[in-house]
Order: sequence, then structure tokens, then C-alpha cells
Amino acid sequence: MKKALLVIGGIAILLFLWVISAYNGLVTGNQRVDQQWAQVETQYQRRFDLIPNLVESVKGVLKQEQTIFKDIADARSRYAGANTVDEKSTAATGVESALGRLLVIMENYPVLKSDTTVVRLMDELAGTENRIAVERKRFNDLVSEYNLLVIRFPGSILANIFGFKQRQFFQAQEGAQTAPAVKLDITN
Repeated sequence: MKKALLVIGGIAILLFLWVISAYNGLVTGNQRVDQQWAQVETQYQRRFDLIPNLVESVKGVLKQEQTIFKDIADARSRYAGANTVDEKSTAATGVESALGRLLVIMENYPVLKSDTTVVRLMDELAGTENRIAVERKRFNDLVSEYNLLVIRFPGSILANIFGFKQRQFFQAQEGAQTAPAVKLDITN
């Protein structure tokens, strides 16, 4: 009788320890899913903060360079169309002024940066989207692990008792297979 009580007590203790362990596993899994979703949101926030600023920076560089080249072309056209010495002198001053601004930019930036700035923008866009994709994958991996804890027997019994439910995977929205357009309208 004493042995039977010890065996029953031992089984009860093991069962109690298993319940605690399984419950803590469910809590930990649920928390890890929440934490990973926060990482996904962090990357979304990075995108929202970074991309508009990069686009505006690129637009500013492109506009500056476009303005200088336009000014040079306009001044050259005015010079070619000038009939009098005064008109040619004024047009030549315009060319010199535009070239002077170009030289200042080239002194400060030995290579005009439009193409490298655009490449940097594209790299940042790709990097941001890759970070988001990685965090979404990690989220889905953790959801999968957690959902297995919730639906596998005997953990499913505890999950039902304590109210743990399966979590939803991240799923792309309708039309997500179409890449978003990046529009650099430098005329604004």
C-alpha cells in the first residue's frame, strides 16, 4: 500500500512537472511569436522612415544636377541664338555662371552622384524589403513551432484548458506579387 501511494505520488509529481513545463512552453512560444511580430513591425517602421527620406534625397541630387545641366544647355542655346555682342556677352556670362556652379559641385563631389545615389536608393530599397522578408519568415517559423505545441497531443489538452489558440501565419495580401512602383518625379 505504501509503495502504491509512493508510485501514485511520484506519477502525480511527474504529471504536475509536465503540466508546468508544457504550460511554460506554450507561454514562451506565444511570447516568441509576439516578439518576432514586433521585429516585423520594426522593419516596417524602418521602411516608412527610410524610404521617403532616401527618395527625397535622390530627387534633390537629381534636381540639382538637372538644373545645372539645363542651365548650361539654355545658356549655350542663348549664345548660339545671340545676334549682338551684348546678347552674346550676356549668354556667355550665363554659360560661365552655370559652368562655375558645375565646377563647384564637381570640386565638392568629384563624380556627379546621380547614378550612385540612385543605385544607393535601389540598394536600400532592396535591403529593406529583404529585411522585412527575413523577419516575416522568422515570424512564420515561430508561428509554426508554436502551433505545433498547441495542436500536438498531449499539449493540445493543456492548450485548450488554458486558452492557447493557434496563431495566424503572415500571408501576403492580394496583389503583393506585383512590385511597388518607385516614382522619382523631379519636376515637383
